[in-house]
Amino acid sequence: MREVIMSRRPFSFSFLLFLFLSSFSLFFVFFSGAARAQDIKVLILDGQFNRVPAAGEKLRLLDDTAGKLLVGDRSYTGRIEVWRGEGGLYLIDSVDIEDYIRGVVKSETGSDWAMEALKAQAVISRTYAAYKLLHSPGMKYDLTSSVLDQVYGCDAPDGNVCKAVDETRGQILVYDGKPIEAFFHSTSCGETEDPYEVFGTHLPYLKPVKVNCGLSPYSEWDRQFSAGRLQAALKSGGIDTGPITGVRIKSHTCTGRVRDLLIEGKNGVFKLKATDARKLLGWRALPSTDFTLSFNDGFLDLEGRGYGHGVGLSQWSALQMARQGETYRQILAYFYPGARLEQWGAEIASAGQAQHAGQAQPAGLTHTARK
Repeated sequence: MREVIMSRRPFSFSFLLFLFLSSFSLFFVFFSGAARAQDIKVLILDGQFNRVPAAGEKLRLLDDTAGKLLVGDRSYTGRIEVWRGEGGLYLIDSVDIEDYIRGVVKSETGSDWAMEALKAQAVISRTYAAYKLLHSPGMKYDLTSSVLDQVYGCDAPDGNVCKAVDETRGQILVYDGKPIEAFFHSTSCGETEDPYEVFGTHLPYLKPVKVNCGLSPYSEWDRQFSAGRLQAALKSGGIDTGPITGVRIKSHTCTGRVRDLLIEGKNGVFKLKATDARKLLGWRALPSTDFTLSFNDGFLDLEGRGYGHGVGLSQWSALQMARQGETYRQILAYFYPGARLEQWGAEIASAGQAQHAGQAQPAGLTHTARK
């Protein structure tokens, strides 16, 4: 059992909840304080809590109290909802939006990053949250704490992150008076991707732009998968190829990334979207769809570059731009042409809170991956 040292800070009432999971991992929750007016709801995906509730899954609310939650080596502060579903326990953290942005910026970047890159990340993370807050009707959460949306952890941010968030407080990107869908990713090399190729939608403020990935650890990479591993991954997604005898590229996107693969197996030839291949093999195992391949002697060898879906702001390119003297406003204007930087109006946050207030309890949850 991991030893956890608790804060001696006093709290308004004492309540300690021990959550024992099937693996006998131990988590502590100390509760104190009160909920705030403008919060965003985050489904915690961390360690033992690694499932998104299925559509229609029946959930029962076990607890709903303000305080601090420790999960493994991460802490989350806000109003914690503990739900039990058919697949186990689910935790939802209702947290102040600016506190949430601090946690995201620290998790998504590095503390030694240039200030203008941190500011750009703060704005797009806040914009993404604003968009999700307005587009999650009928759900008990707005987004997740993982790469399905944007990575979030509540451990105390450092001074640079706090400064970047504070100096952009309330700023979001809007188009036609509404928060944009501010997609971003780790690394693109050469050119970012058209959102239609990944998400099936055309967005006027998101077009492919030229980028440099020289600073990124994913400027180039190579991977090898055995035919057996590939077959097992496809089968987990409902594609029964039988023993795989060949893999080749069928088509490319407008930016040169792989769009479709052809998988040759004992049971036939199957077309597989490269984006689905990333999901089935694992986001880290297959960093991007920008690769070339060869299949020999039962092994698939890939040489690629980049990390993530490739849409919107490329974080490592934004860092390079900041180091070259570009301001966060210039960085945002480059990656989201046509979008305007405006102050997040109270009516937007209030509308999102009203959506949650009008929900019935409990309900099944749905989710759409974004990264």
